[in-house]
Amino acid sequence: MQSDFPFECFVCRKHRGLERVPGGPIFENELIYISHAQLWGNESTHYLGHLFVEPKRHVPELAQLSMEEAREIGAYSTLAAKAIQDICRAEHVYSFVIGDHVPHVHVHLIGRYPGAPREYWGPKVDEWPEAPRGADLEIAELARELRLCLLSNRE
Repeated sequence: MQSDFPFECFVCRKHRGLERVPGGPIFENELIYISHAQLWGNESTHYLGHLFVEPKRHVPELAQLSMEEAREIGAYSTLAAKAIQDICRAEHVYSFVIGDHVPHVHVHLIGRYPGAPREYWGPKVDEWPEAPRGADLEIAELARELRLCLLSNRE
């Protein structure tokens, strides 16, 4: 389902297995791909409970999603948010799309943990120093738990 695009899109490469994804896909079908975020930078650990929900087709803007892709992204964003609440015990799940750095639609779902001070709510939630963080092993274990929860919530 990949479309031709004049450059190598990081997200498209990830979907084709050409980029490392700790824990692998949490869910995928012919239209979407869900994985745990591992953001760039020099960090050795990453905020746990931050997922990406992406269309498999290369789509730079929300307005360019097909209705079928939009329905899948919406439905599975809801299921993934519930999994974040159930497994991570998040008291709130943020959802946003920015799209400035990677021109491939990717919905961020990021849980806010109990006890997070108000100054870390919203766009600063992942800056809270006491938030759970993990490296590849912890991300892979969380991805496994989220995968099982998401699949059981689908039924």
